[in-house]
Amino acid sequence: MTRVLFVVSAADRWTLRDGQVHPSGFWGEELAMPHKIFSRAGWETTLATPGGTVPTLDRLSMSRTAGLPSRLREVSAYLDEIQGELDDPRSLDEIDPDDFDVVFYPGGHGPMEDLSVDPVSGALLTRVLASGKPLALLCHAPAATFAAENPDGSWPFDGYRMTGLSNLEEKFNSFGRKAKWLLEDRLRESGADYTKALLPLRPYVVVDRNLYTGQNPPSSERLAERLVTDVEGAARTA
Repeated sequence: MTRVLFVVSAADRWTLRDGQVHPSGFWGEELAMPHKIFSRAGWETTLATPGGTVPTLDRLSMSRTAGLPSRLREVSAYLDEIQGELDDPRSLDEIDPDDFDVVFYPGGHGPMEDLSVDPVSGALLTRVLASGKPLALLCHAPAATFAAENPDGSWPFDGYRMTGLSNLEEKFNSFGRKAKWLLEDRLRESGADYTKALLPLRPYVVVDRNLYTGQNPPSSERLAERLVTDVEGAARTA
């Protein structure tokens, strides 16, 4: 059985440039839809957060501006279905990535607050990337890569093709204009080969070696389905 680790932000806020604290957490669709797709594929899921803190759902992700009513109902129902798992995450510092076949990071603004500076997550990312196992980061989750570091101090993701929430998409939110830094800008500055969809809020997935990235919430299903296709295809040919 394929074992997938969900690394979820423990942050319940995002601190902006002016010191304002914006309520945040994980984005509902970005956790629910991949989890649902992996579970239907028969994969075993494990959730982990920094310190084993119960993750916070960003309520904005369930507002009428976040998607079609039918999708929001589907997300809400599925999150209710896995509430027991959400309420009992493992502590990230107790996780051995060798126990898992796939590692998946959902987004939301939470990772901008905690995972972007979390050394435990950074070490896990460095190790999984080097292992060749599929590593997936969705929307804001590539912010977690900024905590990763090679033994020589270099950035493990330097030169990788990847995507993540674009500057334009971030600025659709009025509070996003107050960000301390923008994900697209910082990925480029750090050395990533960043690309994005021609139009905002369209599904867009980039795969480079064992690194899988999705640009935004609408990319959730496409990213998860690509992972299932590739992992199960590799298993059949092994």
